[in-house]
Amino acid sequence: MLPLALNLLGFYPAYTNCALRFKKRKHHIMSPTPPSATSLRVAGLSQAAPTPFSLRPNAPELRTISKALGLDGLRKLSFQGTIQPLGKSDWQLTGTLGATVVQPCVVTLEPVVTRIDTNVVRTFQRDFEEIDASEAEIEIPEDDTAEPLGAWIDPAAVMIEALALELPEYPRKADAAIEPVRVTEPGKTAMTDEDARPFAGLAALKAQLGKDEDN
Repeated sequence: MLPLALNLLGFYPAYTNCALRFKKRKHHIMSPTPPSATSLRVAGLSQAAPTPFSLRPNAPELRTISKALGLDGLRKLSFQGTIQPLGKSDWQLTGTLGATVVQPCVVTLEPVVTRIDTNVVRTFQRDFEEIDASEAEIEIPEDDTAEPLGAWIDPAAVMIEALALELPEYPRKADAAIEPVRVTEPGKTAMTDEDARPFAGLAALKAQLGKDEDN
């Protein structure tokens, strides 16, 4: 079976903003029409063999995703994999995500290019239990790949969510250095990192005693 070459047109108005929420997306449980052009109806997926998919956004689509994720640039984005049945009622999506992203350096604002290549797994569970965010104590679920199963599975939504989660939080050029800022009263010497280290005062005292002995 050939992979599904999915067209992303019609996808972004419905899902780009939702993808930025990372976890968990709201699924269209009973919608009779696909929420996006890339959505696959669960009832139409093969129970006997994995259903392949392949996504390669074109230039306009890359610009839309890049803007939504706050990137300076995005290229070579691809996502391919399969969706297959898991047990009697659940489904599992496995795929490989690749992308080259450009972000501003947190120190110099110069462009930082990062290559992302990662495996993606999502398990869509019919009996998935949502976590109540209003609870005083929230336990981190053991399986952070689990999603509620709806009537549709959208590989493109998974792609953008996975890309957002893989972005470096603090992109920084290798040679970028943060210069220390020292502030003190006029006429006084600012304290350095060396002065603030443990035993710095003891070392200074020892040096002074050595000078007194020489005298």
